[in-house]
Amino acid sequence: MKVISLLLFLAILTLGACGSTKSPLATAAEVTSTTTDTIPPGKDEKADKKEPPYKDYDKVITKDAISQAGMFAVHRVDDDYYFEIPFSELDTDVLLVSRIAKIPSEFGGGYVNAGSKTNEQVIHWERSNNNLLLRSVSYSNVADEALPINLSVQDNNYAPVIASFKIEAFGKDSTTAVIKVNDLFVTDVPALSGISKRLRKEYEVRSLDKDRSFISRMSSFPENVEVRHDMTYTAGKPPAGNRTGTISMQLSQSFYRLPEIPMQPRQYDERVGWFTVRQVDFSSEALKADEKRYIRRWRMEPTDAAAYARGELVEPKKPIVYYLDPATPEKFRKYFRQGIEDWQVAFEAAGFKNAIVAKDAPTPEEDPDWSAEDARYSTVRYVASTTRNAVGPSVSDPRSGEIIESDIIWYHNHLRSYRNRYLLETGAANPSARTLDTPEEEIGEMMRRVISHEVGHALGLPHNMKASYAYPTDSLRSATFTQKWGLASTIMDYTRYNYVAQPGDEGVRFVRMLGPYDTYAINWGYRVIPGAESAAAEKSTLNKWITNKADDPVYRFGGSGRFDPSSQTESVGDDPIKASTYGMKNLEIVANNLADWTTKDGENYDDLSELYGEMLSVWSRYAGHVTGNIGGIYEHLRTVDEPGQSYTFLNRGEQKAALEFLNENVFQFPGWLLPEAVANNVGPDGFVTRIRDLQSRQLGNLLRSDRLMRMVDNEARNGRDAYTAAEMMDALRKSIWSEVSRRAPVDAYRRNLQRAHVERLGKLLVDDAKKHSDVGTLARAELTAINKLAAGSARRYGPGIVRYHLEDVAAMTAAMLDPVGK
Repeated sequence: MKVISLLLFLAILTLGACGSTKSPLATAAEVTSTTTDTIPPGKDEKADKKEPPYKDYDKVITKDAISQAGMFAVHRVDDDYYFEIPFSELDTDVLLVSRIAKIPSEFGGGYVNAGSKTNEQVIHWERSNNNLLLRSVSYSNVADEALPINLSVQDNNYAPVIASFKIEAFGKDSTTAVIKVNDLFVTDVPALSGISKRLRKEYEVRSLDKDRSFISRMSSFPENVEVRHDMTYTAGKPPAGNRTGTISMQLSQSFYRLPEIPMQPRQYDERVGWFTVRQVDFSSEALKADEKRYIRRWRMEPTDAAAYARGELVEPKKPIVYYLDPATPEKFRKYFRQGIEDWQVAFEAAGFKNAIVAKDAPTPEEDPDWSAEDARYSTVRYVASTTRNAVGPSVSDPRSGEIIESDIIWYHNHLRSYRNRYLLETGAANPSARTLDTPEEEIGEMMRRVISHEVGHALGLPHNMKASYAYPTDSLRSATFTQKWGLASTIMDYTRYNYVAQPGDEGVRFVRMLGPYDTYAINWGYRVIPGAESAAAEKSTLNKWITNKADDPVYRFGGSGRFDPSSQTESVGDDPIKASTYGMKNLEIVANNLADWTTKDGENYDDLSELYGEMLSVWSRYAGHVTGNIGGIYEHLRTVDEPGQSYTFLNRGEQKAALEFLNENVFQFPGWLLPEAVANNVGPDGFVTRIRDLQSRQLGNLLRSDRLMRMVDNEARNGRDAYTAAEMMDALRKSIWSEVSRRAPVDAYRRNLQRAHVERLGKLLVDDAKKHSDVGTLARAELTAINKLAAGSARRYGPGIVRYHLEDVAAMTAAMLDPVGK
């Protein structure tokens, strides 16, 4: 009996061992659950048997599946979409970029376009038992993997899980996992969303409607996977003109394979403008975490390193190639090619020939698999859109700054912007600009330079608004100077047109072009430094290149500075007062001829109305450039080994002259801004209000609290050499209220400006109530003076609008000075 029992026990053990045999892909947890399952007595064994955790591949990816291989395979089976992730891709770096592909009208107030990037993050696919996890991985905080502190960096930067997916099946060769991804793209996942928190609040977005959200398509390529999905949200206040109570948009999600070995990064220096990636390095020997910034640039390696080291021009192993969108009008393609390849000269300065080239996209017959969405191909896309813009985005590796791919976007109606500004800013001195039918060659030249500008962004260069200040203003009236050097030292400035050139200045250049700063910046960012095997090893050479040019304004960098008048957008030349004087003289000529240049028999006045509105904006920019001098500080960034100072206040004379210009040309109504041929044809009324808005905008800009505080700071540091805020405000008041002081008539334009003056001072007073700074003190003093002047002068005028206006001003100022009526 004991022998029978022993044999039975051994048989049970053998059956149990055979029953626990698992696929090598099974996890320990799965093995445990299988080997411990038992069937309770009295139960039907078939009814309680668990379904296997995975299905057969052919039952998930059926014969009806539409599939595409690539970085990883994507499948569509009816309305279900699947990713097939290779196990070799697990825990590897993938860049996920979220963009808006299609956008509703007026979304974002005009500051969001189709193609706008909404998020960029590194992700990992990771297995957890029967699931694949999608994690967002940050490289913001890093440490050398060989150092103990790296353990702490990992523990304190735990990667969040974006989504979890049940593994539906394994690939036929057991090297891949199949997951269903519908929910990732039809659920309101913040990491993939196209609506920011601000816009959700503004539009009162309540929820995503899953029934009206769907995946549009998926595509897989060797280096990337693209997903398009439509999302529909319910909204209490959707964008203007939308009464549906919904916001629908199409989003694009791009998965990019990052290089297995990151490119050697190059450290950023704020004295040369570059887009950057940031990291906090805890490996630093300093007594703090070391913030590092690396410039964003393409991987540029010489095919012949020895020849390159000898100073010879060599071709790169992988040139930058831009393909032209087949939708680009044939007549414009040559200008797009020129705009791209204009950068070849700059790369030659860095030692590379044929580094950037333009090609036509292959036809379907030439390459049926070519797609602009393939990350191996960078493109210039021509978009049929009423948007007036062009953009030059790129995708970069956050570990090193390496740019992986780029798509320049040209929106069709951007032609209209350049046509209009060409007429308004150069028409006085440039006969060919005096028409709405701009000659094709000239509009092509403008397009060429816009493409160059956007390619510059895609190469890593931001705007450099200091470049226009590098050239003397009067040099822009010289044909020999402008044809050789252009309008600014870089194409990356917003110096679009030469509005300084006067009638009779023959042969001058009117449109921007690349300049010497462009070759300097590309050399600094792209030249390979032989023997420098790390970013730190390059630093001394890079610093030397900068210090060698430090005294030449042509090679300086400055973004759009809120306080630096030498870094202003849309300006030209090194003297804002002189440049704006020239500009306004030209604009007066344009104003007097605007009706003749923009109308045709048998047509209405829509074009005239549009151009007139834009003309007022041009005038406002010219005025604003001069305002920048007041309270201005020149910024010249330096390192401690360089002589000189980084920040210098404008001298007293420069600031005082700027206010005199504003008082004479801006705060006195310039009658030429309202030519009779315009006023009688573009609208029945509203001109007084338009002029008020123009002048009050400039007044508000002048009386900004930060500007006034800089003037207070200047006085504290430089005493009597400073142009003080009190002196400026006194001179401003005496100018704006000069008619009242001498009991002269005060017209409607002046009355509006005076009211705007009082309102602005009142706002300064309220805003400063908790700070109790000199700004509030100055505002109170000015309101007191105006109150006394208005109250004392009102009775000197007979009954009528001027007296009523002054009585109103007296009441307004009294209420501001004593808001509780004590």
